[in-house]
Amino acid sequence: MTVQEAPGSTRRKRSGVPEVYDFRRPMTLAREHARALEMGFETFARQWGTQLTSRLRVVAQATLDTVEMRSYDEYVRSLPPMTTMVLCGVEQGRSTAVLQLPSDATMLWVDYLLGGPGLASGPDRELTDIEWQLVRELLGHALADLHYAFASICPLDVNVKSVQYAPQFVQAAAASEPVIIASFTMQLGKHESTATFMVPAEVMLAQLLAGEALDSRTVDEVREHELALDAIAGQVQEVPVSIGVRFRPQTVAAAEIATLALGDVVPLRHRGDQPLDVVIGDVVLARAAMGANGSRLACLVVTSEENH
Repeated sequence: MTVQEAPGSTRRKRSGVPEVYDFRRPMTLAREHARALEMGFETFARQWGTQLTSRLRVVAQATLDTVEMRSYDEYVRSLPPMTTMVLCGVEQGRSTAVLQLPSDATMLWVDYLLGGPGLASGPDRELTDIEWQLVRELLGHALADLHYAFASICPLDVNVKSVQYAPQFVQAAAASEPVIIASFTMQLGKHESTATFMVPAEVMLAQLLAGEALDSRTVDEVREHELALDAIAGQVQEVPVSIGVRFRPQTVAAAEIATLALGDVVPLRHRGDQPLDVVIGDVVLARAAMGANGSRLACLVVTSEENH
């Protein structure tokens, strides 16, 4: 599921191109879970931009674009054939997360780290050992902020392990395993690129579901909530409802209706021993037998409708 853009948000506008959704393999996030993850990744993006600005000595900004849940195979197929894939260890569940960065962006970082003017020319290539150590230290400080960003949502401790460059050969998860994918727009000076962070969905959702079972409210808050529910239930019970009793519907031809005149008798074909319908609007709630209560007509409910 893709998180919808909130009104007034400063995020980049999406293209509006419809996306194919496979109903045979639904990959959706509950709205409350999606919002919680969105808030965590937004906090991380702000921290990441600050980290890059201070370490690279150039104005940098990271902006969250989307948070989705897809299969790992779909995620890998969406990546370019040559890119920087930083494999990270996740303490919770001993799983593997992936931080994917465009190759030109990492080379730009290296140039700034070595005191250069911020040039990243030439074809995409793998990082040398020295360049990887520079990038690894930079990302280590940035990913440490995930713990802070998700502290109030679910614990997320990530550490850098290794780097790969061919997504199709990286087996960070099973092909059909659902994963959470956060996409970011990275702006470094005048250079703009897109980075993604992938983490197995089980790591995030298991802790979110476990947290839902915990009630951190005080005794007074619980009491106020119960009183509010009782008040709502009482108001619902007092809502006036119009109820009616009717004979079974009779189907007639349009010609018969057109020829009706004053004094005509319309046969109902409703036997006297058959119950009437007790209805609210057009919904049948019960069946009732015809009768009387003193001088007034009445009915006795004999059956209730379970499906209404």
